[in-house]
Amino acid sequence: MKKLFVFLFFICSTAVFAQTNPIDGNWKGTRETPNGTFEINYTFKVEGDKLTGTWKTQFGETKIENGKVEGKKFSYTISFNEMTINNTGELINENEIVTKNERGEMKLTRVKQ
Repeated sequence: MKKLFVFLFFICSTAVFAQTNPIDGNWKGTRETPNGTFEINYTFKVEGDKLTGTWKTQFGETKIENGKVEGKKFSYTISFNEMTINNTGELINENEIVTKNERGEMKLTRVKQ
């Protein structure tokens, strides 16, 4: 009985620690600009309170910098063309994130794999 209890405790503990953050994964959205609409793809990875990943558009790919996570809310910067844009985001549900910056708000949806 003791061995069974230890085994079940180990399995449950492993399952808890193996869970990924719901922000992790691939997300996509669109941005309206004076030059038209273009698609933006994000890949987010959360480790503790640190957010890393990439931001990809038709113009190229950029690393997310200074990423921080607090519960369902997060922040990060993206640098390109000698500009740095501060962004905030919030996980609305398992398939939706809303990000905001000085250029407005954007809804992201999870990309199913």
